[in-house]
Amino acid sequence: MKRMLVVAAAALACALAGCYSPTERAIGGGAIGGLGGAGIGAALSNGSTTGTLAGAAIGAASGAAIGAATAPPPPPPPCAQWGWDDYGNWVCVGYY
Repeated sequence: MKRMLVVAAAALACALAGCYSPTERAIGGGAIGGLGGAGIGAALSNGSTTGTLAGAAIGAASGAAIGAATAPPPPPPPCAQWGWDDYGNWVCVGYY
């Protein structure tokens, strides 16, 4: 059972590795957290349904919150024109 959960969590993590928006990260984090929480809840409650569901709910909520909070910033828009600023730094002065 534990091995199956580890394999399922690893497969889910690999499938969701390309998620960048906070919504996508929250969904992926919730799924992974729910899976892990269900496994931990089942192990700690000796297979009790209540413990498994409580672990899944806590894991999904915390996984979704952490996933949304750790989303990378969006990429900058493409630059149409490059120039120099007052300090000699190469900067974008016009965007598409």
